[in-house]
Amino acid sequence: MTEKVEGNAHPVSRRSISGFVLVPLIAFALMVLFGWGLFRGGDDLPSARLGKPVPDFALPPVLGREEGLSTQDLIGHVSLVNVFASWCVPCRAEHPLFMELSATGEVPLYGINYKDTPDQARAWLDELGDPYARIGADINGRAGIEWGVYGVPETYVIAPDGTIAYRHVGPITRSILEETLLPIVRDLNTQSAEETTP
Repeated sequence: MTEKVEGNAHPVSRRSISGFVLVPLIAFALMVLFGWGLFRGGDDLPSARLGKPVPDFALPPVLGREEGLSTQDLIGHVSLVNVFASWCVPCRAEHPLFMELSATGEVPLYGINYKDTPDQARAWLDELGDPYARIGADINGRAGIEWGVYGVPETYVIAPDGTIAYRHVGPITRSILEETLLPIVRDLNTQSAEETTP
């Protein structure tokens, strides 16, 4: 005698249905949190270096460039320092803004190439353009540690006396450049001019 089996041979349990729903829901929530963190800006990250002198450092040039970057290059004028790397996707996104800024001549822009391989750094700059007055190669990341770098990109506004006036963690957007960085640069230039005027 044979028995007849009724129903599905592979019944779907509540556990597998809830897993089917929960996994995409959790993945979506993580993507939302990641996106929020990426685009909210890093201005609220603490920095022990704000208002203090830039660290004492001397970096060799990036492969194919003639001049490296040191502490002395940042003293005597308002400047921006951008920490970047060829492997950094947000660095690529902000780079056209730095090319535009460099063309205006409004403020010198210096670069610290962070934990990059020499060939890749050179190729990246050759492909996208070089907006930097000088670039130092921080291959092992030691200068980045001294600067307090959390990750790339990071951009600093340096006052004429060599102190760090402002720090932005994350990619620079047009609004950040025009509404935050450049007003700080202009204010520092005005203060510097007033201090030197008799």
